[in-house]
Amino acid sequence: MKNFTIYDNKDTRSGFGAGLLEAGKNNSNVVALCADLTGSLKMDAFQKEFPHRFIQCGISEANMIGMSAGLTIGGKIPFAGTFANFATGRVFDQIRQSVAYSGKNVKICASHAGLTLGEDGATHQILEDIGLMKMLPGMTVINPCDYNQTKAATLAIANYEGPVYLRFGRPVVPNFTTPDQEFIIGKALMLNEGTDVSIFATGHLVWKAIEAGHILAEKGINAEIINIHTIKPLDNEAVLKSVAKTGCVVTAEEHQRNGGLGDSIAQLLALNKPKPIEYVAVNDSFGESGTPEQLLVKYGLETVNIVEAALKAIARKN
Repeated sequence: MKNFTIYDNKDTRSGFGAGLLEAGKNNSNVVALCADLTGSLKMDAFQKEFPHRFIQCGISEANMIGMSAGLTIGGKIPFAGTFANFATGRVFDQIRQSVAYSGKNVKICASHAGLTLGEDGATHQILEDIGLMKMLPGMTVINPCDYNQTKAATLAIANYEGPVYLRFGRPVVPNFTTPDQEFIIGKALMLNEGTDVSIFATGHLVWKAIEAGHILAEKGINAEIINIHTIKPLDNEAVLKSVAKTGCVVTAEEHQRNGGLGDSIAQLLALNKPKPIEYVAVNDSFGESGTPEQLLVKYGLETVNIVEAALKAIARKN
């Protein structure tokens, strides 16, 4: 099992903030809008550097999405930022009608996604956002795993024409992908080649999949671990190639089992090469208040859960 260098430990929202600032320096058409959460989304550096290209919308997320759609008509590239719950669930109608249906070049930037929002509780912890966004025709859905990858993704979507949903979070996690990486939308990243089980992970659970790979290696199991940072469009070729080799699958995500990455991979396999699949995801439940660590344990999103899922998937091969 491959070892990875941890450069430092950072939150992915800070990667977004750094990427947004650099994107603004690279392209004067990049503008930013925020729904009264500038500090929380680390958009304050952009606001300070480009005050005339920053719009504070207040707690008015629907208006923020509508304004963003309008700004694209003049050639601007709007990055609209707020918490993931408010960026999707609260404004789904506006996203569907004004952004997706119209094919507007809006970047919906959603922080504090999933259970790891923590103590703010179920009303703020959205676990359905990937499903909501990936079902919209033409919407690209990206869920990077660490600070460096989130920064690279932010820069990449600034150069991409079309609506994008970019998901990131608050907790500090290992920053292990390379600082100078090229982020290719829709291209899965091989982290460890293996032969016994394919583990497809996204977002915060990528590092936990790596930890699980080391535990499985101690048991004599060679896991293939792939980082699915782009959930839509899914890298079908990479998924099918891996599964053809290993014969079984685990998917790992900080999201509902219904509508998430696991659903996308299961559908792909059903249409092409059905194989045993196990899910590490929240199973039809809302979250609750607690520390991120407590919630990941309670809802079965820890390293040990990925290990257990891999063992189950392997047992089902025969």
